[in-house]
Amino acid sequence: MYEFFAIYLILINLISILICIYDKWAAKNDKWRIPEKSLFMFTLLGGSIGMYFTMLKIRHKTLHNRFMVGIPFIIVFQIIFILFIIYLTVNYNLI
Repeated sequence: MYEFFAIYLILINLISILICIYDKWAAKNDKWRIPEKSLFMFTLLGGSIGMYFTMLKIRHKTLHNRFMVGIPFIIVFQIIFILFIIYLTVNYNLI
């Protein structure tokens, strides 16, 4: 079970990194942009860490408080959620 979840997180973070890089490229080259809702969707689906650190590295959306406050908040929420699920599975043998 955990292996599937780890593979999922790796894939969704790779996708998040790629769409963040593409959106930065598109912004510089006056091309079709990825909507902010889509960027947040990938963040919420588990790509938050990849999205956040890529944004910092390539300086994309760093002037937008929605991203620079929202994504770390999502990361903290996701960590708490994962720890809660681990707690339930260890203590109550749910898996």
